[in-house]
Amino acid sequence: MKTLWYGGSIYTMIMENDTVEAVLTEDDQIIATGTISELKPSADNFINLHGAAMYPGFVDSHLHMMHVGNKLAMLDLSEATSAEEMLQLIENSAQNLPKDAWLFADGWDENNFSDQRIPTINELDQIHQGPIHLLRVCHHVSLNNSSALRFGNITSETPSPAGGKIGQDKDGNLNGLLFERATELISDRLPKDGQAYRKNLTKLLDRAIDELLAAGLTGGHTEDMHYYGPYTNPLNAFHETIGKKHHFRAHILRHHEVFTEMMANHATFDQPFIEAGAMKIFADGAFGGSTAALSQSYTDDPNNKGILIHTDKEMENLVKLARSHHEAVAVHMIGDAAVDQVLNAVEKYPAPAGKRDRFIHASILRESQIERIAKLPIVIDAQPAFVTSDFPWLTNRLGKTRAKLAYPWRTLLDNDVLCAAGTDAPIENVDPLETIYAAVTRKNENTKDSYFPEQNISRFEAIQMYTIGSAYAANQENKRGLIKPGYDADFSIFDVDLFAKTPEDMLHAKAIKTVVAGRVVYEA
Repeated sequence: MKTLWYGGSIYTMIMENDTVEAVLTEDDQIIATGTISELKPSADNFINLHGAAMYPGFVDSHLHMMHVGNKLAMLDLSEATSAEEMLQLIENSAQNLPKDAWLFADGWDENNFSDQRIPTINELDQIHQGPIHLLRVCHHVSLNNSSALRFGNITSETPSPAGGKIGQDKDGNLNGLLFERATELISDRLPKDGQAYRKNLTKLLDRAIDELLAAGLTGGHTEDMHYYGPYTNPLNAFHETIGKKHHFRAHILRHHEVFTEMMANHATFDQPFIEAGAMKIFADGAFGGSTAALSQSYTDDPNNKGILIHTDKEMENLVKLARSHHEAVAVHMIGDAAVDQVLNAVEKYPAPAGKRDRFIHASILRESQIERIAKLPIVIDAQPAFVTSDFPWLTNRLGKTRAKLAYPWRTLLDNDVLCAAGTDAPIENVDPLETIYAAVTRKNENTKDSYFPEQNISRFEAIQMYTIGSAYAANQENKRGLIKPGYDADFSIFDVDLFAKTPEDMLHAKAIKTVVAGRVVYEA
């Protein structure tokens, strides 16, 4: 059946301001664009946009879909504005739990607290005798009570693992904080098997996809294979959910801890809705927990340069492993020291022909690093919403001179570096319009001044990052990211023309239809 889409502003994104009057699709493909009079005789079905604006399908280039569903199911601490408010939320939740049950929560951020005080382990112990495990908003730090630390066999004598740190106070006592790979001392011991567990993963993924589709997203590049027991647990959840109940395009990155096993087992992916992506590696931590690896010390912590998860040799060997399977790498890197480490490895072992490496976040970049990146097949996987979350406290952490180097999307685009846009959800809200607003204005809606506005980009460039940019990151630029004959019929349709209104109007736009493979999968 051939369907004609018409009656609104249809942006092809082939070039700025390029619009067409109508689009003709057949099954899952775009077969023609043009005027209504030209295409109407060929159509069997008609969808009137009633003045809405249609774009190529928006794809979040970096998120964690299972974590999105998990966060929706657990206590959310992201709205807490003080340590006391955070503790009250935890206490309220604990009242509904058996005394020895686990209490999980997500999203706390001391930078949003008036005094930036993190609750103490003693305060948590007074609330609940069962284990308390609280993920910081960045997911690179957790705060735990004594019961959770005992579960992880963590004492004041336990050495910090490579690539991680066990927090202690000035007297050498445990303070409940675990940084980077030290969090695995607890998370790796949690039971992650059984029929009920696997059924719950499917439920979490189903909930996450509903959230993403309602935001106007037709796909997401997700990394979930390492955190839920055997990789078959989350992968089976994807197979049970996508293509059966949902039309959604999941591009799955494969964590290096399970990559070899997945390759040896010839893990299958149900294309065109589930596809295999690059090998995922973590190079360092995050700014929030002061674990991002910097070439120079943190301004507010002169004895700290952050944490490199791997040695230079280990990083090089991981890149070599991906190359042995003719695969690209997708590397989390926040600090410039981490960027140096990964650049050295991929320059020595370049991406295979036809593949692109993905630098995820690349949050602070020196000019010399951008010049090196521009010479390589690399896509910068950017998270513009980090600007509105991290400033102004990031200036205190880095100093004003270095803060100017943070999130340099204007400079990257001016140097012809390909960029995609994502949210790292659940770290940031999945709403793509919040990300586009942040990229264009570099400020919150309620903030008067932009944070280093010389790095602002245009709306067209920001939307490109969600469309053709995400397609480039997945090596799908010849079939996705544009409204063009021969491309997938994936569309994001909003009630507001994102190019015609003010940035604030754009921020408050709503997705009214999400279309994947020619099928309306969400309708407001």
